[in-house]
Amino acid sequence: MSFHRYVALGDSFTEGVGDHDADRPNGVRGWADRLAEALAVRTADLGYANLAIRGRKLDAIVDEQLAPSLELSPDLVTIYAGANDLLRPKVDIDRILGRYDDMLGKLKATGATVVVFTGFDTGFAPVFRHLRGRVGVYNEIVRELVDAHDLVLVDYWRRREYRDYRLWDVDRMHMSAAGHAHMAGLVLDTLGLPHDLPPVVLEPLPVMDRRQQREADLAWARTHMGPWVNRRLRGASSGDGLQPKYPTYVRPDTLAPLG
Repeated sequence: MSFHRYVALGDSFTEGVGDHDADRPNGVRGWADRLAEALAVRTADLGYANLAIRGRKLDAIVDEQLAPSLELSPDLVTIYAGANDLLRPKVDIDRILGRYDDMLGKLKATGATVVVFTGFDTGFAPVFRHLRGRVGVYNEIVRELVDAHDLVLVDYWRRREYRDYRLWDVDRMHMSAAGHAHMAGLVLDTLGLPHDLPPVVLEPLPVMDRRQQREADLAWARTHMGPWVNRRLRGASSGDGLQPKYPTYVRPDTLAPLG
């Protein structure tokens, strides 16, 4: 199996937030960039587009990213949508996944291989564990959509290694560079594609006593949780004003326009 036109869709997960790289658009790299680079090793003419923008809810992903992705005529699509909806105080899961169903059907109808993700199991995270049941319902419906449309599923919910904090960025909401690197390998493995991505090596966690852990938690709340809550109260998003990293095809190795 080989691919020549890869389009990545979604929110911060796919944009690459947490995998910091000042030399790339929007200041991030991410698993999708890493996946494209690995695919390009075996496909010299691979084109890669990434339309994902952090903070986008499912309706916005459908409204903003579906039509441009269809115009690009990809043969590989990855998409994760709905996580930002699940974080809101209220969400109509059946309604938003009805739109997701329609979007996935249109992507599949192009003949492309479509890769979809379940949501991560938040049960281990103190701040977000109350969302576990909501994410579980979302995941079951996503699995039904995968079966109905014959899609490829990366079951993030079952990846217990992501309970290791070293795979998460300092904001505790997005994957770290190591987490993104590991995810790129998971997607390639799920597709059954050979790759030479090196195994992720994790540095030892610092040893902290209770006082140090409490101080670290308070610092995180001030620096990351507080601003996140404030944006939600104002109806703002970290993605406001951002444009897609790669709205048209680029070469993954040079990031130069394809053509």
